[in-house]
Amino acid sequence: MARNQNQQQQQAPKAREENELVDKLVGINRVAKVVKGGRRFAFSAMVVVGDQRGRVGYGTGKAREVPEAIRKATEAAKRNMIRVPLREGRTLHHDTKGHFGAGKVVLRSAPAGTGIIAGGAMRAVFETMGVQDVVSKCTGSNNPHNVIRATLDALVNGASPRQVAAKRGLKVGDVVARRDSGSAAAAVLEKE
Repeated sequence: MARNQNQQQQQAPKAREENELVDKLVGINRVAKVVKGGRRFAFSAMVVVGDQRGRVGYGTGKAREVPEAIRKATEAAKRNMIRVPLREGRTLHHDTKGHFGAGKVVLRSAPAGTGIIAGGAMRAVFETMGVQDVVSKCTGSNNPHNVIRATLDALVNGASPRQVAAKRGLKVGDVVARRDSGSAAAAVLEKE
């Protein structure tokens, strides 16, 4: 009896976590396989999943029916989730660049009230991740697969002040103070 309760307690947080996930369908493609007697159609789906608190993942699925392809893609996205540190829970800590294949992206943190300035597949990533203010630009390939992978590459390369401080053996306040003094120095240069 005690073992069953213990198993239920372990499964409860996981079930609660799955209910909080938000998924966005990025695209559906119809693909054809030519066989004797005609074409056999299937559907491939691309889904982005996030908890709107800094976790995001993407997946693809392929099946003969659209709902099955979406289900497979959603499961793949839940398996491939990453955690991204957010500044004040609304934007990125610093500007980053990412690339995958021919797709290149530039992600910039933005002040409050800016909104999500991103196109197509990148917007889905930011909305499911919970970012409210970001400016981004996609160059090179605009293929959704490459854009999403490049965006995730850029997000993985981003680091929070806490991570940077731990890596350098400093206090978090020292790292944040440098960031603030750097922007203050830039403001002084602009005034002159």
